Amino acid sequence: MGNAQMESAREFLSLLSMSSGVSGYEGSIATSVMERLIPLTDEVRCDTIGNVYALKKGHGKRSKIMLAAHMDEIGLIVKKIDPRGFLSFTSIGGVDQRTLLSQEVLVHGRRPIPGIIGCLPPHLLQQGDPAQAVKMEEMSIDVGLSFAKINEVIQVGDVITLRRETYPLLNNVMAGKSLDDRAGVVVMMVCLQELSRLKHSHDVIAVATTQEEIGARGALTSAYTLNPDLAVAIDVTHGSTPDTKGQVSIDLGKGPAVALGPNIHPAIYRHFSETAQEHRLPFQIEPTPGHSGTDAWPIQVTQAGIPTGLISIPLRYMHTSVETLDLQDVLDSGKLLAHFIASLPDDLEGFLCY
Repeated sequence: MGNAQMESAREFLSLLSMSSGVSGYEGSIATSVMERLIPLTDEVRCDTIGNVYALKKGHGKRSKIMLAAHMDEIGLIVKKIDPRGFLSFTSIGGVDQRTLLSQEVLVHGRRPIPGIIGCLPPHLLQQGDPAQAVKMEEMSIDVGLSFAKINEVIQVGDVITLRRETYPLLNNVMAGKSLDDRAGVVVMMVCLQELSRLKHSHDVIAVATTQEEIGARGALTSAYTLNPDLAVAIDVTHGSTPDTKGQVSIDLGKGPAVALGPNIHPAIYRHFSETAQEHRLPFQIEPTPGHSGTDAWPIQVTQAGIPTGLISIPLRYMHTSVETLDLQDVLDSGKLLAHFIASLPDDLEGFLCY
């Protein structure tokens, strides 16, 4: 089962990573998510903002447990078409302009158009300029077409995504684009697979949310719609590398990071910790003193307030085209989440009392 589950997670994450779904334009990736979750759940649907809901019914009192992982990615949008045939662009979400130069892209016009991001070559720069990072407004996208041909297939407002295949490294480590937070969607799939073998009292609604990268809008609307009794967001968190210089203490391969802090209900953190220890699943503690920067933030204060937790997958090089994670952390996150849900008491009101 272990190897089959690993390969299933690898294949699904690769599919999602290489798909396109910039914030507000998640339609095609939502289709892939729905297709994968239909066999694992009792009902799958989509709402008007694009969130995907997958319901797995419980066997008891049936309080509502919401899981949330966002499926959108950061990206670019065409701002201007130069008469010489080049595209000016700006960002959707937190794009690091230092990483854009020389990237391959897809312009999602009337059909997908491949392009490259270029700028003035170093030979033509003035002395001293090479020390400065190139600004986004100084770059352009070359699609190899004339102005007339471009206008047949591309218009201002078309979205642009990086073109990148996933890359396997050693020891189940994978690199690729938009693993933030499509890895979280895979965690929900693994959780639902595990729950098919575990008895759970409460209904579980796994939500692949939209527009997290521009303000967690899908989480806000889906949490308001569901008004669950308990919610858990699944996202990524910074994994340590030599250049983090001690700012990051979460490591790849040591299990999911379980958050605690004002954004997190203390009973949920305690139950994650106890569940991990009981089932000998690895986990790391992530103190989160303020805004978690995830879907957990708006969910917590939706309607009259929702008891909320957060587990995160360690990820290196966030918001680049070579985001890197350990697939074992993805599997361990899904298993921890499933056992957490299966071991919740029937009386959630008493469990969640401060």
